[in-house]
Amino acid sequence: MLFLNRGKKSSKLTKRRSLKMAIITTLAASTFAFSNIPASAASNFKLTTVYYVYLNETYIGTVSNKEVVDTIITEKAETLKETHKDVNLQIAPQVEYISEQVFHSTANNLEAVDNLEKAIQFQAEASAIVIDGKPVVYLDSRETAEEVVRNLKLKYVTAEQLTELEARKASTSNTLPALKENETRLLDVVLSENVAVQAEKIEPEKIVSVDEAITLLQKGTLEEKKYVVKEGDVLGSVANDNGLKLEELLVLNPDIKEDTVLKIGQEVNITALKPYIEVIVTKEMNQKEDIPFTKEVENDSTMPKGETKVKQEGKNGSRSVTFAISEKNGNIIKKEVASETVLQQPVDHIVVMGTKVIPSRGSGSLAWPTVGGYISSEMGYRWGSMHKGIDIARPSNRTIKAADNGVVVSAGYSGAYGNKIIIDHQNGLRTLYAHLSSIDVSVGQTVSKGSHIGVMGTTGNSTGIHLHFEVFKGGVNQNPLSYVGK
Repeated sequence: MLFLNRGKKSSKLTKRRSLKMAIITTLAASTFAFSNIPASAASNFKLTTVYYVYLNETYIGTVSNKEVVDTIITEKAETLKETHKDVNLQIAPQVEYISEQVFHSTANNLEAVDNLEKAIQFQAEASAIVIDGKPVVYLDSRETAEEVVRNLKLKYVTAEQLTELEARKASTSNTLPALKENETRLLDVVLSENVAVQAEKIEPEKIVSVDEAITLLQKGTLEEKKYVVKEGDVLGSVANDNGLKLEELLVLNPDIKEDTVLKIGQEVNITALKPYIEVIVTKEMNQKEDIPFTKEVENDSTMPKGETKVKQEGKNGSRSVTFAISEKNGNIIKKEVASETVLQQPVDHIVVMGTKVIPSRGSGSLAWPTVGGYISSEMGYRWGSMHKGIDIARPSNRTIKAADNGVVVSAGYSGAYGNKIIIDHQNGLRTLYAHLSSIDVSVGQTVSKGSHIGVMGTTGNSTGIHLHFEVFKGGVNQNPLSYVGK
């Protein structure tokens, strides 16, 4: 319905009565004066009717014809009906007229119309969504307001889930069957604040659509503030200058990433969202999960150190677990295990590791072959050919050490390698040491891990004092950095 606001009765009523008394007095005086005028002179006078207009008992002005006012009210009402077709309008302006016959008209139609347009305020019957006792947004009907609340929930659950939940709540049965594997069940959907719908009388312009109402409730505003990027702006400064954290700015602008370079003139959303309400969803979810197997190591003193064998292959188990989950606006705020059932126990993975130290056999773990130093050249293509190992230069001293236990299978001069040593570690690995200034071991000699085998030099094809170090596994060249650290 559409109504006009009413003013304070007492003072306005007194004013109206005073004006009525003035009119009556004027009329009486006019009648007395007119009665004393000769008939021949009286015929020269002509009385004119004027109308004193009151809106909600407040004097608006004087018009020569009541239609002047009625036309304004009708036109404004028709305009409102046209622009608010879905709003139930009822024209009920409290307009009153007091007529008077006067010799000289005091009517001022333009002034009265102007005052009327400023004073008249049409109102419509609406339904307000009230949060904690305060009207926040207005809809055209209770049904539309309830649709907004429902659609707000449907942002985070499906219509089928919500319908099933409502039917379950209406049922007298409180027993829920156990969840099936990988099944999810809605337990409740509530709003973060106390919400009610109540009738209100407000200006039609304040009534919004369903989508606008949802936006307002979720964001706290219908209008987003924009910032125009200027020279020198970066994401951090834009966020800070507008009272936001960088994370908040990125959430407001999904198309912008942390490493995005801003462009001058680019618009950035800086609306600090303050939702009126949030949707809290509680649900339970069943999942079948693996139970990881554990790894166990058993030492065997009869096996050579560095040698291993699998005693038992590991196998994951499985469990059926039900989680209790709480979400706020789609974000998980709590997830707890409500119950679980072990479906299959895991099988441990057991490895037997040898601990018997054999001087001629390596452990499989290679030590750094120099006393300090740095890698001056890594494995890879260099100068048009493949560099098969790593070069180590500038050590603390020039001692070269065996990378692991083994047997020397080569020790002597070898062309571009210069003085070279090869050690077979008797476990599939071999290591090569080149460009030595001196060799201090011989072929067939058993060496232990870390023992002195030679001195760094620059023999063979070398541009400076360094150690060229290679690793082979099963006869295939390997990257030494996969076996030793820098």
